[in-house]
Amino acid sequence: MAIATATKHLAPDERQSVWRTLRAPRHLRTEVLAGLVVALALIPEAIAFSLIAGVDPRVGLFASFTMAVSIAFLGGRPAMISAATAATALVIAPLVDSYGIDYFIAAVILAGIFQIILGISGVAKLIRFIPRSVMVGFVNALAILIFTSQLPELLGVPWLVYPMVAVGLVIIFLLPRITRVVPAPLVAIVVVTAAALIFAVAVPTVGDKGELPASLPSLFLPNVPLTLETFQIIAPFAAGMAVVGLMESLMTAKLVDDVTDTRSQKTRESWGQGAANIITGFFGGMGGCAMVGQTMINVKASGARTRISTFMAGIFVLILVVALGDVVALIPMAALVAVMIFVSIATFDWHSIQPATLKRMPKSETTVMLATVIVTVWTHNLAIGVIVGVLVAMVAFARRVAHFVTVERSREEQFGAPVAKYRVSGELFFASSNDLYTQFEYAEDPDIIVIDLHGSHLWDASTIAALDSIAAKYESYGKEVQVEGLNTASVAIRERLGGHLGGGH
Repeated sequence: MAIATATKHLAPDERQSVWRTLRAPRHLRTEVLAGLVVALALIPEAIAFSLIAGVDPRVGLFASFTMAVSIAFLGGRPAMISAATAATALVIAPLVDSYGIDYFIAAVILAGIFQIILGISGVAKLIRFIPRSVMVGFVNALAILIFTSQLPELLGVPWLVYPMVAVGLVIIFLLPRITRVVPAPLVAIVVVTAAALIFAVAVPTVGDKGELPASLPSLFLPNVPLTLETFQIIAPFAAGMAVVGLMESLMTAKLVDDVTDTRSQKTRESWGQGAANIITGFFGGMGGCAMVGQTMINVKASGARTRISTFMAGIFVLILVVALGDVVALIPMAALVAVMIFVSIATFDWHSIQPATLKRMPKSETTVMLATVIVTVWTHNLAIGVIVGVLVAMVAFARRVAHFVTVERSREEQFGAPVAKYRVSGELFFASSNDLYTQFEYAEDPDIIVIDLHGSHLWDASTIAALDSIAAKYESYGKEVQVEGLNTASVAIRERLGGHLGGGH
C-alpha cells in the first residue's frame, strides 16, 4: 500500500518507468489490463487488415503479436501500440495478387531495412516541421476514420446490436466516475459478451471475421530469388510501406507525447519500427506500424504509460487466438464497436471546432486543419493527409510572410549629390522577392540609388536574381546602385550567386 501511495503522484516521465511500475501493483495492474483490452480490439482488426491485403488471417494476427512484442523492446515511445495496419496493408497488397505471399513477405522485410536506413539517417527530425494545425487535422481525421470504420458493423445487422453498443458506451463513459480499478473498456467487453451468451443473442461476433490460428508462429523464409529483378519488383512497394509506416508511427508518437506530457526518442522509434518489421517478416507476418486508434485505447481509455502494456498486448493476442480462440470468437462485435466509438469521441479535438476557437484562429490555420482532415478522410490515408496539410501550411506561411516585406523610399543628399534611398524590411525569399522588382522608381530616381537591407535577410536564389534585375534595370538608365546593410549570411549567398543567374527583366 505504501508503494502504491508513493507512486500515485509520480511525474509523467517517472510514470513511464518499467521498474517503478513493476514495484507498484496498482500501476502494474493498469498496464496488464490495458494490454488485454488492446489485444481484444486488435484481433478483429488484424483479421480485417489481412482480408484487405488478400492474405490468410494468421498473417495479420501473427504480425500484431510480433510487432507489439518487438517494438516494446526496440521502440522509442513507451505505451505506443504497433501492429498490422490498413495503411501498410493497402500499400503492398497488390504484390499478393501479382506475385504471391513470398514476394509479399520479402517486401515487408525490405521495408524494415529501408526504415532502419531512414531512421539512422535522421529522418525522424523532420517531424518538427509539422505545424500544430496539421497535428489537429491529423487527430480529427483519425477520429472520423475510426468512427466510420465501425459503420459496416452497424449497418445491415440485427437490431439488438444497437442496444448492445449503447450499453457498452454507457459503461465506458460512466464506470470511470465510480472506479478506475479496472479499465472501463474491458468491463464493457465482458458485460456485453456475458449478456449475449446468457440470453443467446444472435449477433455478429469476432469469430465471424475469420478463422483464428491454432498454432504458434514459426520461422518463415520467403522463397524468392535473390536477384536484381526481385529487388526491382518489391522495392517500390517496400519503399511505400516504409515511408507510410514511419510517418504514421512518428505522428502517433508525437500525439502520445502531447497526451502524456512526455518526450519520446523518435530516431529510436524509426529504426525500431524497421527492426520490428524485419522480425515480423521472418515469422510470416504482414508487417505494420504504430496504430493510432489502439494506442489511444491504451493511453487514453485505459491509462497505460509503459512498455509493459505494449508487450502484454502482443502476448495476449497470441494467447487469445491460439489458446483461447474459441472463447474470443464468441465476443460480440458490438462490444468492440462501443470501444472504438468511445476512442473516436475521446480522440477528436472538440475545442478546435468551437465557434470561439474558429473566430480567434487565423483563417490560414483553419484552412490547413480542414485540408488535412478532408484529404485524409477522402483518401483513407493518414500519410497523404499529413503531406497535403504540410504543403498547404507551407504555402499559407509563405503568403503570410511575403506580406510582411515593406519598401520605403526617401530622397537624400550625399556629398552634395541627390540620392534615392530604399529601406527594405522583412524576409526576402521567392514569395516576397518576386514583387520587389516593381517597388522602384527607375525613371524618376537620381543617378545614385542606395538599397538599405539592414532590416532584411536574403534567403534564396530568387531574391539574388531580383536584386540583379533591379541593378540591371538601373544600369540601363545609366544609374548606379549601391547595396548596404547585408548581414554575413546574406553577403555570402550574394557573393556566391550574384551575377550568375541569367539576365534581368
